Amino acid sequence: MEYSILFGGKAGQGPNILSIILSKTLTQKGYFVFLSRDYQSLIRGGHNFNVLTFSDKPVYSNKSKIDLIVALDENTIEIHKKELNKDGIILFKKDVESMYFLGRLYKILGLDFLELENQLKEIEKNFEENVKDAKQGYDEEKRIVCKVKSEKNKLSFKNGNQGISEGAIKSGLDLYYAYPMTPATNVLTELAEKQIKNNHLVLELESEIAVINTGIGSAITGAKTMIGTSGGGFDLMTEALSLTGMARVPLVIYLASRPGPSTGVATYTSQGDLGLARYSGHGEFNKMILAPGNPKEAEELTNQAFYFSQKFKIPVIILSDKHLAESFFSYNENPKLIKSLKSTNLRRYNSYEMDKFGCATEDAKIIKKNVDERLKLQKEISEEAEKFKQFEVYGKKSKNIVVGWGSTKGAILDAIKDLSIEFLQFLYLEPFPIKTKKFLEGKNIILIENNSTAQLGKLIAEKTGIITHEKNKILKYDGRPFFSDELKLEIKKRMIK
Repeated sequence: MEYSILFGGKAGQGPNILSIILSKTLTQKGYFVFLSRDYQSLIRGGHNFNVLTFSDKPVYSNKSKIDLIVALDENTIEIHKKELNKDGIILFKKDVESMYFLGRLYKILGLDFLELENQLKEIEKNFEENVKDAKQGYDEEKRIVCKVKSEKNKLSFKNGNQGISEGAIKSGLDLYYAYPMTPATNVLTELAEKQIKNNHLVLELESEIAVINTGIGSAITGAKTMIGTSGGGFDLMTEALSLTGMARVPLVIYLASRPGPSTGVATYTSQGDLGLARYSGHGEFNKMILAPGNPKEAEELTNQAFYFSQKFKIPVIILSDKHLAESFFSYNENPKLIKSLKSTNLRRYNSYEMDKFGCATEDAKIIKKNVDERLKLQKEISEEAEKFKQFEVYGKKSKNIVVGWGSTKGAILDAIKDLSIEFLQFLYLEPFPIKTKKFLEGKNIILIENNSTAQLGKLIAEKTGIITHEKNKILKYDGRPFFSDELKLEIKKRMIK
């Protein structure tokens, strides 16, 4: 059983809170939920919508068609009615509050009103008014269209940003600095809400330049430090990023992508910053790039980012995007975390090449020795990385293999459920997991990315010499994520027998 619901309306009308309330109830009932957000860069007005897909089996994405539309305004109907399935339902009524629709929806799904009332208690604000409006909708609705029963699954319900935050806290985070920038902002607020309980400090600074330089200053004193931003903010950080490479500063950087260049499309999604992360900073220095594909991996890879940054005194970039950062998943696996000990002591730091005393030097022998040490360190990092899960392989052994990274994972997994095909997911992008080469050799490679230039494909070609044919590149670059049903059709077109 699988069912999809779209909640749409103006910014401020409540499509987001309605979908989250229902998602929490469904997760508590043991159903797998995937919830995505689509919103404009507006505080009020415009058109925002969330799409909730739930199932008694794991689901990681949305499809292009909807079973039910909760329309908080008439504009939602006009925009989305073409996406409605043949027997689909539209809930709309003028001059009622948003909780009215949630009451009707709980009735349609055969849920007890007490379950809704318990969710409204957690909100606290306007509890009596919300219950009254919801009860009106619940009593008026007479249909039960999709009966929700209790499943035995015990599930977590998080979005990617929450996974990043949890991974940082469980790794012993001391300090988090950021300047607000979608889609990384929620990590700032998430960590700020928990700073007293978990004894870490969160500061919003005046610019991204201030953020990374303050982060460096904290990290060299021994504090476990993380900073967060999106592509435009990361651009401003790149000079100081080189300083972390020269001075051997352990810094974790959360880079949550959105469409560029420049301001781009501020509240939509893209995988366009892989090249930026790889080539950021001037000169040659050591850094790592990790790319989670769901909240569980976000927690695990953030944890690993702290481990590597502390062990090798390097910057580690966690590369995500808006779709992963703000989409909610329910899942039944616990993240596997490791201890990352603080290993940084205050000493003399320098942005110049330096001698053993930390003093700037222009001596040719010392310069060559320092560069050789950085090259040796890169080999040590690569060897250590092989102890971790740098990639995942899913699906059935086949002549065909789908290749992807980051947030495309969910749509790919849903798209290949009944196809005879493999899926290779990259979790580590730097250092590149060269062992993936054996999975790609001699295969019909189908590359899937949320960008226009196949940046992972270029990385694979650079590291392995294996080139993906242009006709086998499925690229989406309109600011929106993939729908699993549409992606399935595109994959099937490119498969060989």
